[in-house]
Amino acid sequence: MSVISVGQAVVLGAVEGVTEFLPVSSTGHLKIAEGLMGIPVDDRAVVGFSAVVQVGAIAAVLVYFFQDVVRIVSAWGRGLRHREERHHHDYRFAWWVVCATVPIVVVGLAAAPLIEGPLASLWVVAGSLVVGSGVMWAADRTGRHKRGEDDTSFQDAMLVGGSQILALLFPGFSRSTMSTALALDLDRVAATRLSFFLGIPALTGAGLYELKDALGTGAGAAPLAVGTVVSFVVAYASIAWLLKFVAKHSFNAFVVYRVVVGVLLFGLLGAGVLHS
Repeated sequence: MSVISVGQAVVLGAVEGVTEFLPVSSTGHLKIAEGLMGIPVDDRAVVGFSAVVQVGAIAAVLVYFFQDVVRIVSAWGRGLRHREERHHHDYRFAWWVVCATVPIVVVGLAAAPLIEGPLASLWVVAGSLVVGSGVMWAADRTGRHKRGEDDTSFQDAMLVGGSQILALLFPGFSRSTMSTALALDLDRVAATRLSFFLGIPALTGAGLYELKDALGTGAGAAPLAVGTVVSFVVAYASIAWLLKFVAKHSFNAFVVYRVVVGVLLFGLLGAGVLHS
């Protein structure tokens, strides 16, 4: 019998879809939802399930940004074949995404026992939500928001891509990439889009890597399939909403929300309602 039911998979898929690309921590919300439903957050199958349903959200990004992805990949392919095409920003950007993914892959493999064990604690999630809120508030407030997507550089990509390690090690520090991009003076839409693009390889790789373990440790094929589909549908709508929102608003609403959830989680853990 699967450790996660189909009904629970629907809920978790919806939570993943709503929160994956909002700067509120999808991993943190998944763990909170799992805890409230009595699902062991550090169970190997549950950790695998969480990684696999992220693929649904990543698929939503690929569909939503299909034209952009095709443009970038096509430019990369042309550049590999023809030297004169290598001056194109899209060709360079494709390589930046590849290079920026290397640090999180290395850390993810090296620190897997910690990520799947002690760092999966809800206490870590609560602390990361609160601390990450302060980082996001400071980055949004001090960033000058004067640089667009075409102004990004290799250094920007490496710094933003490397900051994914924070979210990997400390669930609750989600969208650390957005905070880093804001601190580098990118405007809010550019910061959000860059966060999306740099997250595609890492999250897709994590989902595929966890698939065999998720299926082999009790997650169940049906809950995985249902959760992934629900995640895709909800994430697509969430992406569209977020890009419209950040074009006209600051990240303050997300900062306040994260602090409230983090403090609430501390209270639930302290009262014994949830177990870490």
